Amino acid sequence: MTDTVKQSEVNDAIWAACDTFRGVVDAGSYKDYILVALFLKYVTDVWNDHRAAYAREFADLPEDQRDIRIERRMRNERFQLPVIEIKDEAGAVVDRFRASFDSLKARKDRANIGELFNIVLEHIEDANKKKLDGVFRNIDFNSESNLGKPKDRARRLRHLIDDFSKPALDLRPSRVSEDVIGEAYIYLISKFASDAGKKAGEFYTPSAVSALLARLAAPGPGQTVCDPACGSGSLLIRAAEQVPADGTGRRDVALFGQEVNGQTWALARMNMFLHGADAADIRWCDTLNDPQLIAQDGALSTFDVVVANPPFSLDKWGADAAPDDQFKRYWRADGAIPPKSKGDYAFITHMIEIARRRAGRVAVVVPHGVLFRAGAEGKIREALIRENLLDAVIGLPANMFTTTGIPVAILVFDRRREQGGPLEDRSDVLFIDASREFEPGKTVNVMTEAHANRIIETFASREAQERYSHLATLEEIAENDFNLNIPRYVDTFEAEEEIDVAGVQKEIAGIEAELDAVRAKMAACLKELGVDA
Repeated sequence: MTDTVKQSEVNDAIWAACDTFRGVVDAGSYKDYILVALFLKYVTDVWNDHRAAYAREFADLPEDQRDIRIERRMRNERFQLPVIEIKDEAGAVVDRFRASFDSLKARKDRANIGELFNIVLEHIEDANKKKLDGVFRNIDFNSESNLGKPKDRARRLRHLIDDFSKPALDLRPSRVSEDVIGEAYIYLISKFASDAGKKAGEFYTPSAVSALLARLAAPGPGQTVCDPACGSGSLLIRAAEQVPADGTGRRDVALFGQEVNGQTWALARMNMFLHGADAADIRWCDTLNDPQLIAQDGALSTFDVVVANPPFSLDKWGADAAPDDQFKRYWRADGAIPPKSKGDYAFITHMIEIARRRAGRVAVVVPHGVLFRAGAEGKIREALIRENLLDAVIGLPANMFTTTGIPVAILVFDRRREQGGPLEDRSDVLFIDASREFEPGKTVNVMTEAHANRIIETFASREAQERYSHLATLEEIAENDFNLNIPRYVDTFEAEEEIDVAGVQKEIAGIEAELDAVRAKMAACLKELGVDA
C-alpha cells in the first residue's frame, strides 16, 4: 500500500463537499447525504481497485478466461455492486450500469439524478442484505423537502458528485488506508455535531470523552463490548481501539450496540464498515422498552464491557411498564423505579444487568443530578453502593458537550467486586474531581490527552491526591446519606492568601500623602492662572 495521503487532506476535502448543502439544508439532515455519499464512494473505489488488481493478475489469460476469473474473485468482495437494468414501460432495457458512484458520475447531468441515486442504493442494499438491510431506507436523494425542487435538486447532487470526484477523495485501498477513511467519517460526525448544536446529542459523544470512557473500561483481547445507546457508534470504535491489533491490523474484540433512532443506527452501521468492524452487531431498537440483544435462553445477552453516553434525564422512558419488565432490570431498592421524567437510572441498571456477573465492567456518562437526587433515585443509588458495585465517580469539566453546558460525571461499576468476584474485598469508592482539568476552546472546553492521562493514572493507582482525588469508605458514604456529590469527598477549597493589614494600611497612608501633594500642586497652578479653586 502506498498510503501517502494525510488525514487532514481527506478531512478537508470531504468537509468542503458540505458547501453544497450549507444554508439550504440543516446539518441534522445534510449529514446523511454526505455520509452516505462517502460510503458509496468508498465501496466503489475498493471495488475498482480490487478489480484492477485481478485484471493485472490474470493479464496473460485469454480475454474470456480472464473475465471469468475476475468475476469469480469479485463475488468474494465485502460488498457486492450489482448490475442494474432500467426498463421502459414495454419492458425494454433502456439503460444498463453497475450500482456504483462511477455510474452516477457518468449520469450526473440527468434531470432524474436523485432518483438514480436511490436506485443505486436500493440495489446495493438488496445485494448485501445481511450487512446493509435497512441502512439506506431513511435516506431519499430525490426528496423535494430536503433538497429542493427538481432543477435545484439536480444541481446540488451534481455538485456533490463533482466534490467526491476530486483527486483528494480517491479512496482506493492502494492509496488510502482504511484507518484514514474511518477517521474521516468520525471527523465528519463531530463537525456535524458542532453545526447541529443541541440536536447532535443523539448521535455523537465528544472524542475526548469517548476515548476516556474506553480507557476506563479497558476491554481486552477476546472480550465483548456493548453500547446500549450507541448513537453513531464512535464510542464502540474507541473501545475497540483499546485492544491491540494483530499483524493484519484486526482486533480480537466483538462489538454490540443498540440505537433507537433509525437514521442514527444507519450511521453506526456505516461507521462500523468504514472501520473494518463488519461483524459488529448493531440493533435498531428501544433499549429500555424492547431490547434486541437477547441470548438463546431468552435472557438479556451479557458482555465483558458496557459503555454508554445515554440521553440525559430522558423523559417518558417507559416507567409505567418498568415494574413488569420481563428482564427484571429494575428490581433494586424494594421495587424503586426511576422517575418517569428521568431515565438516567433506567439506563444505569440496564447496563449493570447486561455486564457479566462477577466479571463485567460498566462506564457511563451521567448528569450530576444522578449523584445526589433523592426519592427513588436515592434508593437505587444506595442499593447499588451497598451491593458493592460502584467503583469510581469522576467529575468532568463543564461545557464539554455541544448539547449542554452542564458539568457531567462518569460512573464506573465493576461486577468483579460482587460476592464471589475477584475484587470482592474492594469496598471503597474512588472520587476524582477533574472539573478544572481542561483547555478553553472556541465553543466548548477541551480535555487534553494530559488531562485524560492523569485521570487514568489516578484511577489505576486509586491514590488520594490533594484537591483532586479521594478514596471513600462505605461508612463515609453512608454518613453522607449515600450522596455522591463530589465536593463532599474531594475538598477543592483553596485558602485565600493572607492579607497583611498593617502593610495595606501603610500603603494607603502613602497613597493619601501623594494625593495631598498632587492636590496642593494643582491648587498652586490654578492660583497662578487666576482661577479660584
